[in-house]
Amino acid sequence: MAEAGEVTAMECVYKNPNESVEDRIQDLLQRMTVEEKIGQMTQIHRGVTSAAVIKDFFIGSVCNSAGKSGNDVMSEDWAEMIDGFQTAALETRLAIPIIYGLDAVHGNNKFYGTTIFPHNIGLGATRDYDLARRIGSATALEVRASGAHWVFAPCVAVCKDPRWGRCLESYSEDTNVVCNMTSIVSGLQGTPPEGHPAGYPFLAGRNNVVACAKHFVGDGGTEMGKNEGDTVASYEDLERIHMAPYLKCLAQGVSAVMPSYSRWNGSQLHGDRFLLTEILKDKLGFKGCLVSDWSGIDKMGQPRGSNYRGCVEAAINAGIDMVMVPYTYEKFINELTSLVKDGKILMSRIDDAVERILRLKFTAGLFEHPFSDKSLLKFVGCKEHREIAREAVRKSLVLLKNGKNSEKPFLPLDRNAKRVLVAGTHADDLGFQCGGWSKTWQGQSGRITIGTTVLDAVKAIVGAETEVVYEKNPSEETLANKDFSYAIVVVGEPPYAESRGDDPEPSIHFNGAEVVRMVAEKIPTVAILMTGRPVVLEPTMLEKVEALVGAWLPGTEGSGIADVVFGDYDFTGKLPMSWFRETKQLPMNAEADGYDPLFPLGFGLKCKKE
Repeated sequence: MAEAGEVTAMECVYKNPNESVEDRIQDLLQRMTVEEKIGQMTQIHRGVTSAAVIKDFFIGSVCNSAGKSGNDVMSEDWAEMIDGFQTAALETRLAIPIIYGLDAVHGNNKFYGTTIFPHNIGLGATRDYDLARRIGSATALEVRASGAHWVFAPCVAVCKDPRWGRCLESYSEDTNVVCNMTSIVSGLQGTPPEGHPAGYPFLAGRNNVVACAKHFVGDGGTEMGKNEGDTVASYEDLERIHMAPYLKCLAQGVSAVMPSYSRWNGSQLHGDRFLLTEILKDKLGFKGCLVSDWSGIDKMGQPRGSNYRGCVEAAINAGIDMVMVPYTYEKFINELTSLVKDGKILMSRIDDAVERILRLKFTAGLFEHPFSDKSLLKFVGCKEHREIAREAVRKSLVLLKNGKNSEKPFLPLDRNAKRVLVAGTHADDLGFQCGGWSKTWQGQSGRITIGTTVLDAVKAIVGAETEVVYEKNPSEETLANKDFSYAIVVVGEPPYAESRGDDPEPSIHFNGAEVVRMVAEKIPTVAILMTGRPVVLEPTMLEKVEALVGAWLPGTEGSGIADVVFGDYDFTGKLPMSWFRETKQLPMNAEADGYDPLFPLGFGLKCKKE
């Protein structure tokens, strides 16, 4: 016998997978109380989540941060935790499953032993749209193995200024490149069938994840590249430059969209009804879920957290469906409930939000398959995925200089040279190689996970007779040695994410340019740059090196770099951004008169003469 108030599967449409999604949504919606609806609109952090909280507040979604502790987090432990939350959700009156979301922005990057792919800036250099799709598919499998259903990716920002701390998350300054790289959505979610309506959420099955295009809209166009700043632009420019990639995502059935912390002509995106509702939902036909960014409502207040009630009202009425609270969920639920009671937010707006959240969950198959699939754990960091990542590294490398004289190219290197020097802060640092959003939010130095550094890769590829000498900062004694055939010096930026990456003068850190110059004065040198953007290149350094390679933030598979510099593959990468000479030229526009970069957008040499 069913308990009073409990709904049996036989008698209701919403529990029947053979009914249409829209019929299931309407059947469930009319059974829900206001409390249950507002619970669905609430996304909370796993740290404040318990079975009691999920049951008492009818919580709709749980998420985690990108992490600060740096402890090794294992996929199987996470799946167990999420399944525990799910068990609680299924014990509520209507048994609506939670949807669990996380930041998997270059692979399932929080977890130990996963495949970490190059950051988007490097993928943009590949111009390989099928590769982006395959990376999406591989990421989806590794995320599903950790028990999560939803990724807050891809970032489809068009970065117009490399001073922006999220430049590494942008595929390019060129809207067309970003549009084409949105093929990652079809990798993450699966490819919708012919005739699938644009804007309607799609998920192929249990090996795929819900994707979320972000940050709507204009996040890459802020003045001076300031994170969470103001994009001053006409609506026509906003649409042409920054909105175009969203159309490509909607055409692939992207299930969620996240608004930006930034402003457009002074208007906060989290409260902009014109862009969120009139344009995205009504004009472009988006039928999925608009989820706020982390503490997005708190950040609307000036100062942060002030006028919370007014910010909740503005955000929900602007069109936000689910709020990533993430901690003070009682405060959010109380304010939203009170606003509905007072008629400040209409029930029709609440119902629209909940319909969209339920559409997300029904199309994701969560009602049929709420729990994790342990059989997917074998895909975490598997050989096939690491091969895709290694291919991505190879294709992302941009050759900026090869030989002081074009008649005498320096690369590829001789793998049977007698003695080789490897140097620089980034030559044997996996954390630096992965950048921000790797194990932790800001990233960190050291052997953070399983992977191959450039030093590892060089040692593996050279001949048995070749001696490899590694010194992070070579001594004068080492540099005086005349036996070195060549040096490989790997330098770059420290890891960072979001506002901490904002930099008025993007440059090589840790005295790296000086190390390159000192080595190159004594030994023929190839310098490899690991950065999340173009950086200032000192003319003397540029002049002294024999070869220069832009490697971006390649992730765990450093072998992809050795594959190319030793000639197993040629360079094919092309600059995704204009490489400025000095910061006073920023922002650069490749179509403007007087465009005078150090290396233009799309630049990239090859070793082999074509």
